[in-house]
Amino acid sequence: MNVESAVATTFRAEWARVVATLIRTTGDWDLAEECAQEAFAQALARWPQDGVPARPGAWIVTTARNRAIDRLRRRKVEAVKLQQIAFDLRHDEERAPAEPNDITDDRLRLMFTCCHPALPLVSRVALTLRTLAGLTTAEIARACLVSEQTMAKRLVRGKEKIRHSGIPYQVPGKELLPQRLPGVLAVLYLLFNEGYAASTGADLLRPDLCGEAIRLVRLLARLMPDQPEVLGLGALMLLHHARRDARVNPDGELVPLADQDRSRWHRAEIDEGVALLESALDLGEVGHYQLQATIAACHATAPSEADTDWSAIAHLYARLAGLAASPVVELNRAVAVAMAEGPAAGLALVDELAAGRELSGYHLLPAVRADLLRRLERWDEAAHAYRLALDLATTDTERKYLARRIEEVAACTG
Repeated sequence: MNVESAVATTFRAEWARVVATLIRTTGDWDLAEECAQEAFAQALARWPQDGVPARPGAWIVTTARNRAIDRLRRRKVEAVKLQQIAFDLRHDEERAPAEPNDITDDRLRLMFTCCHPALPLVSRVALTLRTLAGLTTAEIARACLVSEQTMAKRLVRGKEKIRHSGIPYQVPGKELLPQRLPGVLAVLYLLFNEGYAASTGADLLRPDLCGEAIRLVRLLARLMPDQPEVLGLGALMLLHHARRDARVNPDGELVPLADQDRSRWHRAEIDEGVALLESALDLGEVGHYQLQATIAACHATAPSEADTDWSAIAHLYARLAGLAASPVVELNRAVAVAMAEGPAAGLALVDELAAGRELSGYHLLPAVRADLLRRLERWDEAAHAYRLALDLATTDTERKYLARRIEEVAACTG
């Protein structure tokens, strides 16, 4: 592995842990992020000469810690506090980066801090994607469909709110967990989605983000074992994540669900997801994460696309729209209707969504429309819709897939 790849891998694996540790010990969000960024920049400069360390994460923590101490020293922080910070950071560095044995995990504390109800939802999402996922301001802006300048302001306001309101850096007491749960689950869902289908970049998948979201949901399940939506979200994540190895081919192209090699799906994760879903449904209260997990289970347990119960999936999407109305849910329902009743029925629903313009700029709308037009052999219209989707797509993986589809339908027009 070359140095750039090693730094990128370490960044994905360690960013959240380094930032969370520095925030806990220094209490300064901006300082934590700046020192973490400087540590990774120093790795790019030092590792080509010195070699990649045996424990890259520990190297980053040490470097970031030293940067933080230098910054605090320049600020003339009182000596006792500086010594305590140095001790705490050194202690964190020496600990093995294993899974936590209790619910004092720094990343879980960071998540609850980012998702505090005093913060607007948009700030919660932005802070979580920034501090836990390590996304840039530009990437978060694209994921949230706003300008980079708008997102930068949201991040600044969110940090200032935490600082000035004295929002505690901790997992709240059990009596406060239920009221905090919906916001936390919503942000974890977005964190997972950024890993499952990245908003931008060369790769469609970021399995590290999916793995971190699953890890945090498992911690939540230990905190709140009787909350059906926690179990439902965990099931949903596992059932989707189980398909990761089959979603992109060796040439880096997207593989649609119908063409995926189901023998490459991770059966142990599917079994775990189905068991979690059954436990969630046994608790009696059905929420939108459980409905989404049920849809995912229909796909994951079907031997083939032909054996998939598309009518049931369309019905589940209709129920989901009643709980969590969304044009994206309606787009997914249109796909299911197309599979159950034919492409013309699905296209009528997609055209209604396009007329509403709520999904303007969302590349999957013209991509779905193009696929339905292709199935109806309306080749020129399909090619036009695929080109619209290509112009809007933000990952190389999706662009390759759409470009290939354009070639295929163009060949049919001749």
